[in-house]
Amino acid sequence: MKDHDFRPKPLLTKREREVFELLVQDKTTKEIASHLFISEKTVRNHISNTMQKLGVKGRSQAVIELVRLGELKI
Repeated sequence: MKDHDFRPKPLLTKREREVFELLVQDKTTKEIASHLFISEKTVRNHISNTMQKLGVKGRSQAVIELVRLGELKI
């Protein structure tokens, strides 16, 4: 592999990114689940997994950290 071919692994999965993009649009867990055709529990799991990756304790802290890291636009 050449140096210029290296791409860092994204912090978020595609689905985690979709969940947080809807979350910053002020969507509820129920609305996010309906929009993405997944269960509310799955939405909560994606949020929880992301918070764990970031080492934060709340959704708002996760959003702030994702924006700071350039992973999410608001």
